[in-house]
Amino acid sequence: MSIVRTALTQATWTGDKESMIALHEEWTREAAAQGAQIICYQELFYGPYFGIVQDPQYYEYAEAVPGPTTDRFAALAKELGIVIVLPVYEEDQAGVLYNTAAVIDADGTYLGKYRKHHIPHLPKFWEKFYFRPGNLGYPVFDTAVGKIGVNICYDRHFPEGWRVLALNGAEIVFNPNATAPGISNKLWEIEQPAAAVANGYFVVATNRVGLEDNEYGAEAVNFYGSSYVVGPDGAYVGEVGSSTSNELLIRDIDLGQIRRVRERWQFFRDRRPDAYGPIVAP
Repeated sequence: MSIVRTALTQATWTGDKESMIALHEEWTREAAAQGAQIICYQELFYGPYFGIVQDPQYYEYAEAVPGPTTDRFAALAKELGIVIVLPVYEEDQAGVLYNTAAVIDADGTYLGKYRKHHIPHLPKFWEKFYFRPGNLGYPVFDTAVGKIGVNICYDRHFPEGWRVLALNGAEIVFNPNATAPGISNKLWEIEQPAAAVANGYFVVATNRVGLEDNEYGAEAVNFYGSSYVVGPDGAYVGEVGSSTSNELLIRDIDLGQIRRVRERWQFFRDRRPDAYGPIVAP
């Protein structure tokens, strides 16, 4: 399969989990009706971005993976024949919690999960209060549309993960985010295109949008959306999403471009792993 019609979403927190799930179900149906073969939602899609505060009440959003939300979207994937990248809050056991993305194939099969490796802990991103670092490596999932990987938000600042996904065979890497204004704006513009070029694959970057003041009042941050798809040549595929509004984006990815770019830029041939020892020094 060369052309993969890809959907990505960006949404503002509605105020409750069920309405967020319903919104994303509706968008998935709409995407499938437009011919989309795979869809990815934003980081922790069914809840608020609770890293704004340190409050144990938000542990209630965690659930098993696979579990109720995974099962619900697996049924939807099977019904619509669409691959789903599903970013959720995972409870592995009591007190053992991860920032996770489940991958569900187009026939409804749960293929596995990725757990966010890099966990920030700074004002309004108090994630170490909620998550342990991921421990499942950088899996690549062989889906109906091709080989896909996942990096979650803060992971994008670390080039090593992008590279491991490439070496593991990823053709598309999905990068769900909850990214707020500041120095992040410039990094948002350059990091994913740089990763796509360096590794010769597509990156699909989704981000929350809007102000979650219905949850956090004056403490809320204004997420800036601007979700996009970028190819292995570093060029955007279609337009960048809105910086202010909910949006479902549909983009056509030409997987054949991966071979064309990699044959022009022989980064994999010219790598020098023997010289990279200091990268893994503690």
